[in-house]
Amino acid sequence: MNYSCPPDVGKMLGGDEDKDPEAEKEKEEERQEALRQEEDERKDKHAKMEAEREAIRQGIRDKYGIKKREVAEAEAQAAMEQASEGSLTRPKKAVPSGCGDDEEEENIMDTMMKYLPGPLQDMLKK
Repeated sequence: MNYSCPPDVGKMLGGDEDKDPEAEKEKEEERQEALRQEEDERKDKHAKMEAEREAIRQGIRDKYGIKKREVAEAEAQAAMEQASEGSLTRPKKAVPSGCGDDEEEENIMDTMMKYLPGPLQDMLKK
């Protein structure tokens, strides 16, 4: 028995279709354009929201007298540069407490000496 069916049944069931390369190319270009358009809309939406947020932030800064972060950092940097204007080297940083104290070094040596055997203590004391 040989069953015959219409020639389009294969296409309807997802079988081999006649693929037109021009039509596929055109569909892909349309898809890419739609993606670009969506991305542009998304960027516009986020830019608008960020502008609204910045307006609110500025209102808060004005209300409480807070400087904008970049402005405050720039002023601090300018003050540092002005302080070291006549110097050829960069400004020295403060030495943290405990670094370079002679008393503390002696205390450490005394503590270490307690744990050494007698002959080693004699050698190190000399």
